[in-house]
Amino acid sequence: MRHLISLFDISQQELQTILSISEQMKQLLERGCRPPWLQRRVLALLFEKPSLRTRVSFEAGIQQLGGAAMFLGQEVGWKSRESTADFVRVLAQYADFIVCRAKSHESVLELAKYNCVPIINGLTDLSHPCQALADVLTMQQVCGSLAGKTVTFVGDGNNVARSLCVAAAMVGMRFRLLGPAEYRISDDSIATILKRYPNADIVQNDAPNKMLAGADFVYTDVWTSMGQEAEATARRAAFAPFQVNCKLMAMASPNCRVLHCLPARRGEEITDDVMDSRASAVVEQAGNRMHAQKGLMVWLALQQGWLDAVQLTNEGIQLPVGTS
Repeated sequence: MRHLISLFDISQQELQTILSISEQMKQLLERGCRPPWLQRRVLALLFEKPSLRTRVSFEAGIQQLGGAAMFLGQEVGWKSRESTADFVRVLAQYADFIVCRAKSHESVLELAKYNCVPIINGLTDLSHPCQALADVLTMQQVCGSLAGKTVTFVGDGNNVARSLCVAAAMVGMRFRLLGPAEYRISDDSIATILKRYPNADIVQNDAPNKMLAGADFVYTDVWTSMGQEAEATARRAAFAPFQVNCKLMAMASPNCRVLHCLPARRGEEITDDVMDSRASAVVEQAGNRMHAQKGLMVWLALQQGWLDAVQLTNEGIQLPVGTS
C-alpha cells in the first residue's frame, strides 16, 4: 500500500507522473470537465490543527472527482478514547483515504504503519509534502522545465522549507535558504536529502546578495508557525532583516516570481507591494493545492487498483470519462 508521508515516499519518476496527472486535472477543469474518476470514494480529513487551504482544497478536489469528504476534528477522540490501531482500522472501514494534519510527524507515521488505507500527510511539524507538490506544479507552469532553475526560500527552515528542499532536489533545481543561522534546516535533514539525491545543490546563508543572485523564484512563509507563538517576539527580531520587500527583490533575477504558502502576515515576512505585484504567483500557487492533490489522489487510486488506466506513463494518464 502506498502512502504520502513525505516526498521520500515517491520516486522522481512518480513525482513527475503525479504532476502530469495534476496538470491534466487542471486543464480538464478549465474546460468545464469534472470526470468522476473517484466516484463513491470517501476521503476522511483527520485534523489536529486549523486549516483553510488544505481542508477546502481536499474537500473540493474529491467532490470534483465524484467522491465525498468528511471532516474529523477532536470530537472523534483520536489519541484519547482508544488506541491508534483500533481507531485507524475502524476508520478504514468507512473511508478510502485519510488525510492527516497533525502536530507530530510520528502521529502520521503511526497511522500509516497499519496499512489500512492510503495515508496522506496534510502537514506535520516536520513535513508538508502536499504544499511542495503544489509549489513544483506552480513553478513548472511558470517556466516549464525546472532543471537548473533556482528557488530561494527566505525565512525559517521549517516544514515547508524542508519539503521544498526535497522537491527541488527531485526536479534538479538549486535550493537556497536565506535567513539567520539559528533557524536553518538542520544538518541532519540536509544529510538525509543528500544521501538520497547526492547531486542536490543546497546552500544556506544569511547574505541576501549571494542567496538571491540569479533566483528564478523567491519563496517565503510566516516567521512564527502554529505552536511557536511563545517565540514570536524573538523571531520577529531575528527575521526582520529578511523581509521580502522591493529592496530585497531587486537582488533577484528581473523575471523572478514570488511564492508564499499562506497564510501571510503582510507587513512582516512580505510587504503588500510585493505580495500584490505582477511578479506574485501566490494566488495561482494556492489554487494549485487542489489540482496537485487531485493528481495525488488519482495516482494513489491507480496504485490501489481502483482505476483501470488506459495508459499510465511519465506523460500522464488516459482514462475514459466515467471510470470509477
